[in-house]
Amino acid sequence: MATALSVNLNKIAVLRNSRGGLLPSVREAARVAIAAGCDGITLHPRPDQRHVRPDDVRALSDGSLGVELNLEGNPFAGATASGYPGFLELVERARPSQCTLVPDGDGQLTSDHGFEPARDAPRLAPIVRRLRDWGVRVSVFVDAGVSNVGELAVIGVDRVEIYTGPYAQAHCRGDAAAEIGRCATTAREAQACGLGVNAGHDLDQANLGPFLDHVPNVLEVSIGHALIGEALYDGLATTVRRYVAICHRDRK
Repeated sequence: MATALSVNLNKIAVLRNSRGGLLPSVREAARVAIAAGCDGITLHPRPDQRHVRPDDVRALSDGSLGVELNLEGNPFAGATASGYPGFLELVERARPSQCTLVPDGDGQLTSDHGFEPARDAPRLAPIVRRLRDWGVRVSVFVDAGVSNVGELAVIGVDRVEIYTGPYAQAHCRGDAAAEIGRCATTAREAQACGLGVNAGHDLDQANLGPFLDHVPNVLEVSIGHALIGEALYDGLATTVRRYVAICHRDRK
């Protein structure tokens, strides 16, 4: 089974924003990544607009991508005085193929934990209904080893995205067995409840293959930080092709 690769372009926007102006272009980076074979593009617009901004979302949601657009964000993030319209308002305008709900705080540097299904499902339920009414597939960010993942299926969630940061750290230490086991267990529990499984955070060319070999039937991985870092050395198109080759490798 092939796994879809969605390339997260936030780091392209970080580089652009550090200088001001329009370069490097998030849209051009999307074009190169798609031409190299990726299956989707991910954007994670945050209220502080420190990387991708609402205008980036608009530019990539005009129907011209030819691949899936995945918008990540905190569904409870509202409008700000700086021009951020609120996450759900962005999703309603863009109508992406998928929306990944992440419990990021406004000042959080990067995603570092998932929702707790038993605790958070009741307040996520009306948001999930709205997203599905808009024709958007709903994925919810969860920790490996989380309990009661079936609560998300009950409220209409389509997929979970397993937070792979702890696995990536363990892989770097050379002791990934326990963490990859937790990821595999969560994947199987989610699939038993009818949920699809995505994964993301700190995945790279070294740890992605072992992850996909041991965690069953992962539908999609979202990769940005490592991919863009590696692309500085080897080029964006070459790097995307290498990730696609890992994701699309035949697996039982």
